[in-house]
Amino acid sequence: MRWFFAIIVCVAATTAAVAWAVDGRAGAGLWPVANDLRSRRIVDLTHAFDVDTPRWKGYPPMKRRRLYTYGKDGFLAEEFAHVGQYGTHVDPPGHFHKGKRMVDAIAPREMILPLVVIDIHDKVAAHPDYELTPGDLSAWERRHGRVPVGAFVALRTDWSKRWPSQARMLNKDQAGVAHYPGWALGTLKFLCEQRRITAIGHETTDTDRGLSTTNGQYPCETYILAQDRYQIELLAHLDKAPPVGAMVIVTWPKPKRGSGFPARVLAILP
Repeated sequence: MRWFFAIIVCVAATTAAVAWAVDGRAGAGLWPVANDLRSRRIVDLTHAFDVDTPRWKGYPPMKRRRLYTYGKDGFLAEEFAHVGQYGTHVDPPGHFHKGKRMVDAIAPREMILPLVVIDIHDKVAAHPDYELTPGDLSAWERRHGRVPVGAFVALRTDWSKRWPSQARMLNKDQAGVAHYPGWALGTLKFLCEQRRITAIGHETTDTDRGLSTTNGQYPCETYILAQDRYQIELLAHLDKAPPVGAMVIVTWPKPKRGSGFPARVLAILP
């Protein structure tokens, strides 16, 4: 993580110094940094959601209705009723573990992070039940370097390209067994205990693969949230983000003691 922040600090300092020299305003503060970040390519890792959005098998669809309309009232206002875990959304530790942090308790510093993208989409195309193994992670680090402390680690499977079909996202066979990829428990343990990451994200409706969730087993999600980490589910467009070098901004509304909520996730590319 030191290399990441060293680069950011150097770029920010250089950009700020040049901007100050040009316009002479010592009070510009972080404005040059903001201008620099806006000049970069920004990838929205978020799905737009509606009443037909894919979701976990146990959740009902969203309800949406207009309360006020342009013609009658002069403005448009709508009511949205949906479970917290809807669309691209955040799962706080308290989603699975009573007494742990909810969405309003996650600090803003945990929402601006180095982005790591681990790509297993080729393996998933051949085997939809594939899990990200510790061996896959080791191979990734040999190629790209050590996962930085505090990172947001996203699992690219290209499963989001099945959106917005609920049937294709769940990918059930004739026996009703879901077949979609996920994390391996050993991989999450290594990332949390050895690399000390801040959060994870994935394109599927669950942390665990479909073979596990069909039987009501969620060992990976139980573990990651027990470590006081949060996760983002149903990410999009990870194929447009690089494996290293980008940063991610993750944010959501702040319902008091909220157990989850739709999120907006942005990747700023180097």
